[in-house]
Amino acid sequence: MTYTKADKIPTGPLSATQRLMARGVLLLGLLSMVGFAVGLTNTQPAEGDAPYTGTADPAGWVGVPEHIGGELEITRLQRDRATAILGYATRYRASAELSTLIYDIAVREGLDPELGFRLVKVESNFNPRAISSAAAIGLAQVQLATARFYDPAITTEQLMEPERNLVIGFRYLRDLMVRYGLDIRTALEAYNAGPSKLQELRDRGERLETDYVASVMIGYPRQGGM
Repeated sequence: MTYTKADKIPTGPLSATQRLMARGVLLLGLLSMVGFAVGLTNTQPAEGDAPYTGTADPAGWVGVPEHIGGELEITRLQRDRATAILGYATRYRASAELSTLIYDIAVREGLDPELGFRLVKVESNFNPRAISSAAAIGLAQVQLATARFYDPAITTEQLMEPERNLVIGFRYLRDLMVRYGLDIRTALEAYNAGPSKLQELRDRGERLETDYVASVMIGYPRQGGM
């Protein structure tokens, strides 16, 4: 995809502010985990129970209230999420705010976040106002006609809003993956060229001549599934 140069956002190393924001996301998750662990160790044992000596494996505790196990799991998930977002922000040189948005929407839409970041990188280089020569718009480079299949009243300006654009783009890719039996490469070809054009080419025994799929998939560890 090509897009207007005027809308290009320069990419480079994360600024000091962006690094602090990204680290803050991770720090909050870690602090919440530490705080909860401290509270847990200070919990008084029930009458008749032997005091906890600090040598037992928490995974093997017997009689731990169910809600404590649930809270520990939530804390672990929050920590893992913060760590993943920080990793993506650093690797793709994207802001912590945008990386959080991409990660959370990908998870919510049933898409592998790694694939979501790869798609946005190739499509728009993380520029929410990118517009291609084919009139594809925003972070995920969605055409207005495609967007209106999911949101009939959406406007061009609304489609440039990062959250709306990512929700529609990721949902569209997920739907294409379901349509093509979880074949990521075929789904990406359809995303890039359109399902109708892709089918026309196949009917003529031709292939889509583009390096788009290779650009998205290079080094991608998962070749199937969502």
